[in-house]
Amino acid sequence: MSTVSYFADDVTEARDWYARFLGVEAYFERSTPDGVLAYAEFRIGDYQAELGIVQRRFEVTPSDGPAGQILYWAVDDLDATLARLSALGAKTHDEPRVRGEGFVTASVVDPFGNILGVMTNVHYMAVAEQRRPPILPG
Repeated sequence: MSTVSYFADDVTEARDWYARFLGVEAYFERSTPDGVLAYAEFRIGDYQAELGIVQRRFEVTPSDGPAGQILYWAVDDLDATLARLSALGAKTHDEPRVRGEGFVTASVVDPFGNILGVMTNVHYMAVAEQRRPPILPG
């Protein structure tokens, strides 16, 4: 995964919500000629994947409700992440489900109508751990 795009009617509001959730500010923004924020982008996770917030008017296949594929973000603590998302106003889409040993998924609908998947994934964590540089003593 390189980039995922979520859509919002108010990109400024969505950008601020995701900044609170992620604990980082968007690193890139683009406005329309009339000055309305149309796109904000975050770099997150072990591989600095891109999370883009796009003004809904640019959505190719609009929907009246949550729709589309669900991209799951690996998290260290699923319960704490779900509690934080709920506290920020996200609504449960799918309760945590054990998919196999070390694989648990859940999803929420953010305040802007996007499905946000989160999961614990032992395979992902093992690959990420292998790619981390060793910690040198000292």
